[in-house]
Amino acid sequence: MPRCVHTTECVPTHRELDEITYQRIADATLDELAEFFENLGDSGLCHRDFDVNFTGDVLTVRVGGGGGVYVINKQTPNKQIWLSSPKSGPKRYDIIRGCWRYSHDGSTLHDLLSREFSAGLGTSVDFSTLEHSRIATDEDSWA
Repeated sequence: MPRCVHTTECVPTHRELDEITYQRIADATLDELAEFFENLGDSGLCHRDFDVNFTGDVLTVRVGGGGGVYVINKQTPNKQIWLSSPKSGPKRYDIIRGCWRYSHDGSTLHDLLSREFSAGLGTSVDFSTLEHSRIATDEDSWA
């Protein structure tokens, strides 16, 4: 069974994931991302038009200042989280080894968001502290 990072339970791969577990993980991920973006908007680092809207299963982040709009949403039939990024385009993430991972290049949702928001804001923005943010490694300590 896979090990997890930033969570107290192990998470199976998306193919093994039952509907209830998927819903719980996806909801927790979107809730935590929404809170992170709200705090980022309140930090003074963002454009004055920065706006976060989380309705239903859709998280929308308007960067402002010509930075575009990010849309992150659950795709329940596929047990995925989908991202539409104004910088890198659309991506579909599966839960693999405890994190949301893009199967085409192995990148994680949280790493991509960290890179793009760091570049856009000109300062380090780190999403890796959030639950389900990175792939487990042998160096990780487990609770």
